[in-house]
Amino acid sequence: MPTDVITSAELDRRLNYLPGTIEQAGGVRQRHFARRDETAAKLAAEAARRALDAAGLTLADIDCLVAASGTMDQGMPCNAALIHRELGLSARPIPAFDVNASCLGFLAALDTLAWPIIAGRYRCVLVVAADIASCGLDWSSVETSAIFGDGAAAAVLGPSIDGRSRLLAAELNTLSEGVDLCHILAGGSRYHPTRINQSFDELAKFRMDGKGVFKLAAAHLPAFVERLLTRAGLTRNQLDWIVPHQASHLAMSHLTKRLGFAHDKVIDIFADHGNQVAASLPTALDIAIRDGRIQRGQHLLLLGTGAGLSLGGVVMEY
Repeated sequence: MPTDVITSAELDRRLNYLPGTIEQAGGVRQRHFARRDETAAKLAAEAARRALDAAGLTLADIDCLVAASGTMDQGMPCNAALIHRELGLSARPIPAFDVNASCLGFLAALDTLAWPIIAGRYRCVLVVAADIASCGLDWSSVETSAIFGDGAAAAVLGPSIDGRSRLLAAELNTLSEGVDLCHILAGGSRYHPTRINQSFDELAKFRMDGKGVFKLAAAHLPAFVERLLTRAGLTRNQLDWIVPHQASHLAMSHLTKRLGFAHDKVIDIFADHGNQVAASLPTALDIAIRDGRIQRGQHLLLLGTGAGLSLGGVVMEY
C-alpha cells in the first residue's frame, strides 16, 4: 500500500463537502493514495518481494515477470520493464511484459500464463498488479471518484504439485457495446496532444457511467457464473469463498443479492481500500490468505468486471 491513508472525512474537508458526503457517495471509509514520489513500479516491487517471501523463493527463482496493471506509469516501455529495473534485475534479462485487461488484469494474467507454465515454457512466474488511480480522478464527479484507492499486489505462479493448488476453470468475455462506459481517453495516439483541439487535462481523467456498467454487467453475470462453475465441475455450495474485484459498494451488494452468494462467503475489503483497479482482487485475496480465512485446499471463485466492458472469472483450488 502507499504510505498515505486518506479518510473520507479528510476528503470532505479538503473538497469543502458536508461531513459524510464522500463516504455516503462511494461507500469507502478510507483508502491509500500514492504520494508523488511513489510510482506504481515501486509499489509493485515491494508487493513482489513480499510474494516471494511468502512463497519461500527469491528473485533468482523467477524466469518470467508479468505486470497485470490497469494503469501505466508511462506510455512506454511497459510497466513490467520498469518493475524489472526496480527489482534490480537488470543483470537478468528474463522476459518482462504486460497483460492489460483493466480491472481484470490479474485474472487475465492467471489464465494467460497458465498455458506456458503447463507447456513447460516457464517454471516460476511473478505476476504483479500495481495501480495508481488517484491522479486521474475528477472530484466534481463524487460518485465515481469516491470509490477509488491505490495499491499493489503480487503472486507467484508455478505448476501444480500432485494436483493441489490448481486452476479449475477460467473465462473472460468482452461486451464491447460497453466500451465507452469506462474510459480514460488520453494516453495513446488517438487523443495525443498533437492530434486534438481540446484540453488534454480533461481527457486524462477517468470517466465512468456507473449505472450503465451495472446494468450491462448484471444482465450477463448470472449466466457467466453458472457457465464457469459448470466448466469447473463444481456447484455453488462447493465454493468456500468468492473473491471479487472490489469494484464498488453497489457491485459488492450485487454479489449477494443478485448472484445469490452468502455475504459471509464474500471477501469484502472495499470500505477500507476502495477500488484499486487491477490490484483490487489480488489485494483481497492476499488479505484473506494472511488473516487465515482462506486455507489450502479450499475452492475459490475469483470474479470481476472491467472496462471494455469485460467479465472475468477463475475457479481455483487454493
